[in-house]
Amino acid sequence: MRNKKMGAGEIIAIVAVIVALVALGVGIASYTKGGEIGEMEKVDSLVVYVNSGMDKPYNQYAALVVAFTAKAVYKVPEVTVFYGPNGVEMVKKGTLAQLPIDDGLKKLVAGQFEGISPEDLPDNLEQLARFEKDKLGVNFASCATFHVVNGFADTVDDTTNIEDFVTPVKIPDAVGAALSADKILFF
Repeated sequence: MRNKKMGAGEIIAIVAVIVALVALGVGIASYTKGGEIGEMEKVDSLVVYVNSGMDKPYNQYAALVVAFTAKAVYKVPEVTVFYGPNGVEMVKKGTLAQLPIDDGLKKLVAGQFEGISPEDLPDNLEQLARFEKDKLGVNFASCATFHVVNGFADTVDDTTNIEDFVTPVKIPDAVGAALSADKILFF
C-alpha cells in the first residue's frame, strides 16, 4: 500500500477512467466502428469483479465508485461487488477501512455528482461499502473457497474474519452470478 497522498494528476486520471468505465460498462455508451460513442442497451445486472488486493489500492477505490455510480446515478437494479481469488483479502475485517478517503478526494468526487457535498462522503472505503450495501442495496460477495485457501477461514461457511456486509459464496453460486450478469467490469 502506498503511504503518500495521491497527487492531483493521479486523482484526475483515476476519476477520468472511472467515468469512462461507468459509461461504457453499464451500457450508457459504446464505441462504434467510426470511433464515436453511441448508445447501448439497458443494463439490469452488473457485477464489479475485484481480483486485486491492497497492492492495487486504486482498483479498490474505482470498484466502489463504479458500484455507487451504477446504482445511484444510472439506476442499475442489481449491482454486485464480487471479490475474486486475488481480491478476497479485501473482505477481511478492517482491511477496507485502511483505505482512507481524504478531504481532497472527497471534494474532487463530490464536485462531479449533483446533490453530494464533500461532507456527505465517508472517511474510508469500509464506510462507503456499508453505505452502498445498507442505503443503495449493492450486494457484496466473495469467493469463500479462497477465504480458506488464504488462511482466514476454516470452512467455506466460516464468516468469523470477514466483514459482516459481505456474503461468502461457493463456486457454483459465484459462477451463476457471473453467467447471469448483463455486464461484468474487472478491477
